[in-house]
Amino acid sequence: METSPTTAGKPPQISEMFQKFAMAFKSKTFEFFADDDNNKRSDSEGFALLDSAEDFIPDQKVVVIKPDPPARTSSNEGSVQKRIVDTQMGDALVSSIFATVSMFEASYLQLQTAHVPFEEESVKAADKALVSHLQRLSDLKQFYRDLCKNPDFEAGLSFGSCLEAQVQENQSKLRTLGLVSDRLQEEIDQKDSEVSALRKKLAEIQRANAKLSQNLSGNLSTASCDILLSVRVFDSVLHDACRATNKFCKILIDLMRKAGWDLDLVANSVYPDIDYAKQGDSRYAFLSYVCLGMFQGFNLGGFGLSESETVCNGHAPEAAESTSSLKQLLEHVSSNPMELLSRDSSCDFSRFCEKKYQDLIHPTMESSIFSNLDRNEAVLKSWRSLSTFYELFVRMGSSIWMLHKLAFSFDPVVEIFQVEKGVDFSMVYMEDVTKRYMQPDKTKLKVGFTVVPGFKIGRTVIQSRVYLSGLRCTE
Repeated sequence: METSPTTAGKPPQISEMFQKFAMAFKSKTFEFFADDDNNKRSDSEGFALLDSAEDFIPDQKVVVIKPDPPARTSSNEGSVQKRIVDTQMGDALVSSIFATVSMFEASYLQLQTAHVPFEEESVKAADKALVSHLQRLSDLKQFYRDLCKNPDFEAGLSFGSCLEAQVQENQSKLRTLGLVSDRLQEEIDQKDSEVSALRKKLAEIQRANAKLSQNLSGNLSTASCDILLSVRVFDSVLHDACRATNKFCKILIDLMRKAGWDLDLVANSVYPDIDYAKQGDSRYAFLSYVCLGMFQGFNLGGFGLSESETVCNGHAPEAAESTSSLKQLLEHVSSNPMELLSRDSSCDFSRFCEKKYQDLIHPTMESSIFSNLDRNEAVLKSWRSLSTFYELFVRMGSSIWMLHKLAFSFDPVVEIFQVEKGVDFSMVYMEDVTKRYMQPDKTKLKVGFTVVPGFKIGRTVIQSRVYLSGLRCTE
């Protein structure tokens, strides 16, 4: 609004003065009791409207009307109090939910426990408690929904304090743990009962076995002897003995090879002038050396352990000797040969193993094999130092020892035989140990050497395994 300039001698009109005052009042309200910074900013903003040469009113006082401050109410205090109330209610609600869930879990476990064994009253009580806890959870859920819709909602649902809810929750957990502990204790008691019953059963079986063993060793019946003393049983034990001998020969050849021995030269020293059909067949010479050495003295009643022994090859043994051999066989079968040697080093079987080892492994051969195998001669100074070598030798000796006791249990005693070098091959008494060669011409085949001896059981012949000379390889 434009105004005409006034001179110093002419005062302004009253209407113009009130008009400017009204404009200043509408633009800004001054706070006299505000902070200093706000006062300075408000003063500068308020008087900026009067700060002009043409609008200045000299010799006039400006009266600023300050509106009354809004009356203080208790709304803030009410909101804080309401917020506190809502927090307490939320804590109580959550605690009640946890307590109810814990009680539900305890009741459910009680329901499961009541089914095994089935107790009708306990099942009904647990089922009723489960329904009440589920109803409580449903009420809490509905209360929370109503409270979210209307914060001023008031219901008759009681929560109690947080501490009371925590106490209920802990009590429910303790009850759950108690039920679990009772169930585990029942299982432990049941297992203890089963163990006691099994121990009694084991004791009865052991007594029955001891009685049967006593009857078998003391009073061997004819029927049991007929079943045990058969050609098939003897052939099976012989097969096990041959397999154990093969395993021992493999590790012996491996040790000799590692010691730097010329295996072909050693085989030629055992059986000279043998024309082997295939390279590697010289291993049969080692097998023959070990096998025939182990079977040496097989036709003697004491297996050559004593000097005064009678030859029983093909002759009927005395009844007492036959029964003693069968008894020794049964005792040896029921024991571990390794444990037998460690338990009684002076028994016949231990003496047999020591004697056969000394016959097969020359001291020079033993020193060469073991000292070259490892520089620690203090450890490998004996054949017992190598566990695998020692175990295979003992198992080979055990199988041949059982075969000897079985042979002397027959009536008449099983006869052993071997074929000399250069004898014509006979399919009745002999078998080609290689099982893979054919006769080159119509000429008769000759025996190079015997690998495994043959046996006669009455009129039954178990063929001797021989290596034939003059063959050609068909592979």
